[in-house]
Amino acid sequence: MSKIKIISIIAALAFITACATVPITGRKQMNLFPENQMIATSLTQYDTFLKENKLSTNKEQSEMVKRVGKRIAEVVEIFMKDNGMADRVDGFAWEFNLVEDATPNAWCMPGGKVVFYTGILPYTQTEAGLAVVMGHEIAHAIARHGNERMSQQMGIQALGTGLSVLVNEKPAETQQIWMTAFGAVSNVGVMLPFSRSHETEADKMGLIFMAMAGYDPAVAVDFWKRMGESGGQKPPEFLSTHPADDTRVQNLRAFLPEAMKYYKK
Repeated sequence: MSKIKIISIIAALAFITACATVPITGRKQMNLFPENQMIATSLTQYDTFLKENKLSTNKEQSEMVKRVGKRIAEVVEIFMKDNGMADRVDGFAWEFNLVEDATPNAWCMPGGKVVFYTGILPYTQTEAGLAVVMGHEIAHAIARHGNERMSQQMGIQALGTGLSVLVNEKPAETQQIWMTAFGAVSNVGVMLPFSRSHETEADKMGLIFMAMAGYDPAVAVDFWKRMGESGGQKPPEFLSTHPADDTRVQNLRAFLPEAMKYYKK
């Protein structure tokens, strides 16, 4: 049997066995990596990031990030367990940190490792605004978007060697792919349309998650308007990993009635 046929068979089997359903949206997805392996690798990458970056010394802001994160994470775990999806948070050890960086960014790795950059706080403004971003990032982890991106970018190569081997044999390359997959660096390439679908899905899930935690999901519209008015030249939507600001606001408004069903003041 030729090598190409063997690879094709392996890929087909992987596709069949790696199919899963994203909570809330019901979208089918393919994750090639075992989630416990993803979580183990995330700990290494997360520790490396924290060693290379400075934590914020602003106690009030840091505590707010931790408070909002804990509040949303708690209701998400309850929701997952109550709906037969406890495996989605299996092995999670939530951690929320604020780092000194002027970039308006935030991300969450498998296992619940969340990082906010101080540069996003002028846009979140309030605790509810921060909850918009927190819900969105936690949604990425619950939906296992990083696993999908890693599966796409490392593909057949990972099937033959395994993630742990790739980390050891090609640490720099793997770390770059890893950090890109979880939104810690910018990336422009063939993955763009796929990433936009993830962002839209995380927006929808994030609205519900923040609503469950008692934050008004309508705040998300104002937050993304502020982001859209932040200035600077933005690439057209087809060259961006995120939906255009106007598209995003329209999508959020359309989904708000569903999210409001979960909102309890």
